[in-house]
Amino acid sequence: MKTTLYRSESRGVGEAGWLHSRFSFSFANYFNPARMGFGALRVLNDDVIEGGGGFGMHPHRDMEIVTIVTSGTLEHQDSEGNRGVLTRGDVQVMSAGSGIEHSEYNKSDTELLALFQLWIETKEKGIQPQYDQKRFAMPDNALMVVASGLGDRGALSISQDARVVLGQLPPQASITYRPDQSRGTFAFMIEGGATVAGVELARRDALEVTDTDEIPLTTETGCEVLLIEVPLR
Repeated sequence: MKTTLYRSESRGVGEAGWLHSRFSFSFANYFNPARMGFGALRVLNDDVIEGGGGFGMHPHRDMEIVTIVTSGTLEHQDSEGNRGVLTRGDVQVMSAGSGIEHSEYNKSDTELLALFQLWIETKEKGIQPQYDQKRFAMPDNALMVVASGLGDRGALSISQDARVVLGQLPPQASITYRPDQSRGTFAFMIEGGATVAGVELARRDALEVTDTDEIPLTTETGCEVLLIEVPLR
């Protein structure tokens, strides 16, 4: 097993008045040649959007875009005619494929919107754009696959041999995630803290894990964790 630890404070910072972002990988005006992605995972942004703020119509292509809302209300629409409203517990997937434009706004004028957005490279270029969203009821002391290109039952479908997994663990809990050894896993601690693959992670810390088919997680205080299993090119 190989691991690489990234502390929360090492992430890139983006501030645009209405937008407060932390970047796990190079994005926008943040460039770090040592942080260009992890295998097929290209972007993991931790965004807080002020009331009334948002992104107008803008294009994407050949990316699987996964959005996880943690608080507030997100309003989406795109050039394929899809519209959606997401709150905490909702996950959205958008296969940009051959090309799509979309907008994302905080639906509230007063409340903050907080979300994570992932970009995962598509397995094949130029596919037909697709959109879907789903609300997930997270069980305690469990890991749940919310997006997958590997046929996981109940998960939203993406066009890559990857999995996006959310976990919610109570205090004094242990669980094991079992990735395919040929892929890598990017573990991101959303809230709380845990020992992941033998490494202590605090809130917003991240860990790259490769060359293993077993990743143990143990928490004393309880935690929410995001696991992203992706091909390593």
